[in-house]
Order: sequence, then C-alpha cells, then structure tokens
Amino acid sequence: MGALPDWCEPLLDAPRMRAVDRWAIDERGIPSLDLMERAGEGVAQAVEHFAHDGPLAVVCGKGNNAGDGLVVARLLRQAGREVTAVCVAPPEELSPDARANLERLPAEQPVRLDDPAAREAIERAVVIVDALLGTGFEGVPHGAVAEAIEAVNAARGRVVSVDVPSGVDASNGVVAGAAIEAEKTVTFHAAKPGLWIQPGKGYAGETTTIDIGIPRGAPASTDMGLIEASVLDTLPRRTAGSTKFTSGHVVVVGGSRGLTGAPAMTALAAMRAGAGYVTACVPESLRGILDVQLMEVMTRGLPDEQGSLTSDGLSGAMEPLKRADAMALGPGLGRDPRSVQLARELARHSPVATVLDADGLNAHAGCLAELAFRDAPTVLTPHAGELARLLETDSGQVQRERLSHARDAAEQAGAVVVLKGDDTLIVEPAGRVAVSRGASPALATAGTGDVLTGAIAALLAQGMDAFTAAAAGVQLHAQAGRNAVRIQGAPEGVIATDVIAALPGARGS
Repeated sequence: MGALPDWCEPLLDAPRMRAVDRWAIDERGIPSLDLMERAGEGVAQAVEHFAHDGPLAVVCGKGNNAGDGLVVARLLRQAGREVTAVCVAPPEELSPDARANLERLPAEQPVRLDDPAAREAIERAVVIVDALLGTGFEGVPHGAVAEAIEAVNAARGRVVSVDVPSGVDASNGVVAGAAIEAEKTVTFHAAKPGLWIQPGKGYAGETTTIDIGIPRGAPASTDMGLIEASVLDTLPRRTAGSTKFTSGHVVVVGGSRGLTGAPAMTALAAMRAGAGYVTACVPESLRGILDVQLMEVMTRGLPDEQGSLTSDGLSGAMEPLKRADAMALGPGLGRDPRSVQLARELARHSPVATVLDADGLNAHAGCLAELAFRDAPTVLTPHAGELARLLETDSGQVQRERLSHARDAAEQAGAVVVLKGDDTLIVEPAGRVAVSRGASPALATAGTGDVLTGAIAALLAQGMDAFTAAAAGVQLHAQAGRNAVRIQGAPEGVIATDVIAALPGARGS
C-alpha cells in the first residue's frame, strides 16, 4: 500500500484514532482530561450556535464519549443554560475520565434514563447532545442505549453528536441497528471514515472536525482519505507543443439499438475532459446515428446483429487500440449474449488502460477475477446494483457495507473500483481508499455515469495512474455538476449534457 497522496485529507478509523490518543497521552504527556475538556468546549460551542436559549439535554453512555458529554453539560450550565444530563448507566459503571467529569458537574446530578424526568427533558430540549457511544463502537446497540437512541430520534430537538452518531461504526459507516440521526456531528482531531461513507454519512448531518490539542507529529499512517479539490492540480495541461495525439487517444466501445446516447456522451465527456482524439466503436447499423451526434469524434462500425455488437467485432475493436492510450468499454452495450462475449474478450485482450462501466461491468458478473489477468490498468465504475452483480450478492447488502464490498471487488479484479454514490469510493486492490465529499445532487440524472466514464478514460489516456485518474475524474465530475447547477438554476433541471459542457470550467473551480 502506497502513502496517502497530498490531495487526500486523512480519515482515521477507530484503531488509528486510539493510537493517536495513546501517543498524545503516553508519549507527549497530555492529560486525557485536558483532551476531553477541549472536546467538550467544541461541542458546547456548536450547541450554542444551534440555539441561544431554551432547555438542553445531554444524553450520556458510560465510556469516554459520556465524559465529553458531561463536559458539555458543565460548560453550558456555567454559561447559564438549562441543561439536563441523562445517563444510561450508574456512576460506578462510567469510565474513569467520565467519572471525573461527573464529579465536576455543578448543581443537579444526571438523571437515569428510566426516570420519567429523563424522557421529559429529552422531549422538551431544543438541542440534544448525543454522547452515548464513541468511535470504538461496532455492532448493534442494545438495552438502555438502544432505548436512548429511540428517545432522541423521536424528540423534536436538533441533535448534535459527539465524535460520531451513536450506532454508526466510525471505521466504515456501517449501521447495523438503531443509530442517532444527527443534524450535526462534531468530531475530534481528524475526520472518521464512517462520517463520510454511507449509510453512516446519512446519519452524521453536517460534520465539523475540531482541534482538541493533539500536537503535530501524531501517528498519521492511514489508507483512507477525503478527496480534496487540490487533486485537480494534478490534471495534465496542454502546452504550445501539444498535439491531438499527445493529448491522449480514447477508444469508446459500446452502443446498441435504443442506447446510442450512452457511448455518445462518454465520447464527448472524454473530449471535454482533455482527450485530444476519440474513436467510438459502435454497431455498424447504428453508425450513422452516432456520426450525426459526434461531430468531433471518429466512428468505427463493428459487426452487429439487429443493433447489438457481436464477438465478430473483436478484431475491429482491437485495431484502433493499437494507437490508443485508453478504452471505455460498456456504455450502451446492452446485454445480448453476443455483446457480453465481446465485452469479456475485449477486456481480456485490451492492451491499454480500460474503464469498464454499465454493461461492460455486467458482462463480468460472477467472473470478476478474470480481470486480474490484465496487464494494463483497469478501472471499474459500478453503482451498488452493478457491484452486487459482480460479487453475486444483492444491492441492499452492498449499500449496508459499501467499503468492504468495494475492497473485495478491487482485490478480486486487481482493479481500481469506483463505487458511485454521494460518497463515491475509489478503492485500490492494495486497500488504499479515497472518498468523495459528494454534495452534487445534480448528478442524480440519467447519463451522468457515462460522463464520469469518459472523464476517467480521458485522464488515463493522458498518462495519469489509475488511482489518481479515478479520484480526479470523480472530483472533476462532481464540480462540473455543481457548476451546471449555477448555470441552469436548480439541480432538478440539470441533464447529463449540461455536466459535459461544464467539465472544462470545473478544472479551475
């Protein structure tokens, strides 16, 4: 596994975050209670920002997360706020640091969850602080903790979670049972993967990372990171001496009757993303349609039967690959058995970096490992349903455990996997992961997946390594979606060709 690139903000899973805490306490001599105090200060500020008056509730578990919550309760009381602390466990079951902060709590002591006053306080609160479970939690909440989660979610107050929403696995975003639905999560020192990977991301709300006084030099080795806008600084740029050939040649193979738009958009996106030359290999009987749509793209007709490509087209598709730098395989290909056979043979024999999408992926359902024998780089761009077919599972299971399934597919295929979504994951076979910040709802429309395929293929053709090309393509695609909204006025009015048109401007956004 290589080092995380500079364009990634490190994401620390639970074991790595524990190592950072131990380093700060044991090697740098910072008292754990000092770290807890600063964490509580940050959460208290978030609560004050949400509501300047009205009753508050802090709902605590029994670990150090509860200690953070008790600091919040104390600071807010000292600021003159009405705060009820609710605990799910008796004092003797609290962690040492949590007990220390319980002793520092002024005025009335916490009430137990089974006290009617606790339920009333939660229901009345304008803001509820979730301090039940910390980053070390995994599995399903049980007993009083599960009851507390249910009570908080049923209340009307705005919810601020401490470090991670209770019930969310901070290391991977898995939500195996009940979980807090937060409006804001204040996390400490570094962001956690589970706050940015679905389904956990959907429970975290707005995420803020705060400094709690851990010095520089803390252990930072990690294989996961958030994609920063600076990844676009890695994009190749044309110079005065560039030609259409040095700018990268992409071959797009796909199309079938009723699905000519997909290869057309992939080809156009590749050109807008910087490829100097694009050849579209499409069914001969449909070539005239593509010629009309693609003014700047070369087309090459391949043998077809009733608008579907056949395996007889292998040699015809391989010919332009002799002079190409990358291939996009699958957009609009269809699922005719003869087209499926062509896709598998072409993927196996392609000598250039290849992006598989749509039916190029479906052609490899249940035989993903065949791709591991390719010599050139491979990038797969599935959504959850396509990844489920590749791994012979169901899409619901993929959505529940997105990270583990993407890693499984990357390892089997020996390929970079781009699992699409608002939290698009870019995963290398060795396990390195880049996570998109998303926030581009305009991309929730037909054809934008074809645009992403073309963009990544163009970047591969320009000589970028597969991991960086995939991450940069995802960032470019998301930014183009946001730019298209500014032009069109609303996400709901954006269509895929708007995103293609916005690709050049996204380079400098």
